[in-house]
Amino acid sequence: MRLPLASKLSFRQLLLVAFLLITALLGAVLLRGLYTLEELVNQTQAGAQRAVVLSTETQALGERLAAMERSARQFLVLDDPALLERFEQAAAEAEAGLARLDEELGAPQVPAWPQAVARVRQALQGPRDMLALRERTVGEAFAELADLHTARAIQVRAANEAHNRAVQEALDGSRALLARQVLAAIVLAVGLALVFGLWLARPLKRLERAIVQLGENRLDEPIEIRGPADVREVGRRLDWLRLRLAELDADKARFLRQVSHELKTPLAAMREGVSLIEDGVTGALTDSQREVVAILRQNTLMLQQQIEDLLRFNAAAFEARRLQREPTDLRELLQARIEEQRLQWQARQLHIELSGQVPPVAVDRDKLGTAFRNLLSNAIRYSPVGATIRILLAQDGDRICLDILDEGPGIRESDRARVFEPFYRGEIQPAGAARGTGIGLSIVQEYVAAHGGRVEVLPNAPGAHFRIELIHAP
Repeated sequence: MRLPLASKLSFRQLLLVAFLLITALLGAVLLRGLYTLEELVNQTQAGAQRAVVLSTETQALGERLAAMERSARQFLVLDDPALLERFEQAAAEAEAGLARLDEELGAPQVPAWPQAVARVRQALQGPRDMLALRERTVGEAFAELADLHTARAIQVRAANEAHNRAVQEALDGSRALLARQVLAAIVLAVGLALVFGLWLARPLKRLERAIVQLGENRLDEPIEIRGPADVREVGRRLDWLRLRLAELDADKARFLRQVSHELKTPLAAMREGVSLIEDGVTGALTDSQREVVAILRQNTLMLQQQIEDLLRFNAAAFEARRLQREPTDLRELLQARIEEQRLQWQARQLHIELSGQVPPVAVDRDKLGTAFRNLLSNAIRYSPVGATIRILLAQDGDRICLDILDEGPGIRESDRARVFEPFYRGEIQPAGAARGTGIGLSIVQEYVAAHGGRVEVLPNAPGAHFRIELIHAP
């Protein structure tokens, strides 16, 4: 099966792709804004140039109209052909300027202008004895031409204003469009960043869970990390490490079983021999010999107990990963374990107080019961005669707390950090009791950790205060 392209890339390559996509998106919006700004600048410049041309042509048309009127009126008085020629030249230039204005404005040519100019020509060519009529005709024609010029000036001003409004509207529209594009680009860039961030963080979360899985010694669950190529390679390495740790764990268990078995065989022979000697099979014993035999018997019993504790701890570490959870009434479970050890705590005239009630919790009854049994046995062992052992059940949010407090010598500050280590025994030991192996509390931690909880020692001078916390999911 072929892997998708994203799975073939490494984490760093995917991160680079994400940065390039976001940069390309923002760069495209920036280039679009620059292009829009360039268009608006060009339109503004073109509009300004057009306004200048129209204004210049309008002003030139007014000047030529004035030149035409001046030449015409002088010709009527002086009858000089040069003045008539000057009039015709100004009229031709005025008509050419008017044509350019009409072309710039996109307006049709006005026939009234050449008609008025024609009436002026006709009046200039009239008889001398009708000078007053000719002057009146020329005045009326130039008044009409002035009105036409004013109308053209108004058209030019209106065209310039319309163009300015169009440019302003285009500017406003482009600004609004650019703002929407920038906002959309920012939102999309943030979305891409979140998508890539979450997508790239998922393999890291899986790696974190896999490392926690190894740390909790859950070696029977395969590790498979999906994601970039280099992250998948790390996942394969972690799975190889899991298999290696499982193999080492199996070797350790096998070694402990084999060594314990090899020790139990000669130990059984030693116990049998000591019993035969103590029974006098080999002959009567003196008092000193009986003392030596008693020491041998006591040490063989202690060695047997330590071997059995070693096997029990090894079995507990293995079984802690296999829980059979069922809804359990913790108060009922604690009461049953207290009754199991009634002979031990009554022999020391102890009082046990159980208080509190919590909802049923899904736990492994046997394993959690064993953990509590070990803590209670530890409290009985260290409590002075006639003391009280308090057991408290309480719920704090999603946590179930089980506290066991005794009135014994307590645990030293230097021992609290190591009290749950296998085979570690604290400095304070009960007077007259056999020295423990340091296995019981280690088994408690194994079983509580398997339930996803924790066990800790809290300050409670002079006695010891153990607390078990379990997560309760309603």
